[in-house]
Amino acid sequence: MEWNVKTVDCYPTKEKNNNVIYNVHWQVSKTEGEDYLASSFGTQSLATDDLDSFIDFDSVTTEDVQAWVIAAMGEEAVTELEASLDAQIEEQKNPTTIQKSIGQ
Repeated sequence: MEWNVKTVDCYPTKEKNNNVIYNVHWQVSKTEGEDYLASSFGTQSLATDDLDSFIDFDSVTTEDVQAWVIAAMGEEAVTELEASLDAQIEEQKNPTTIQKSIGQ
């Protein structure tokens, strides 16, 4: 799975810290070969009640944010997300429905 976690919402100031990330807009995608792509997106709130290990915004990496999102979501939710992507790819490989236009 490939995560995009580059868009975040911040409190301008909280507990004397600037640009405190409290919400992440994420997109995750998974590919199989060159023909199949599945994706999902959402938002994840982050706890900001304990800022003892605060990282200055300019030093935050996408790896940091991805780890925070995964931790906040929980292992079960991440596993379900990956299963959903796998199901999307399986549906592309073996469609259970198709869309057609009448009269064209």
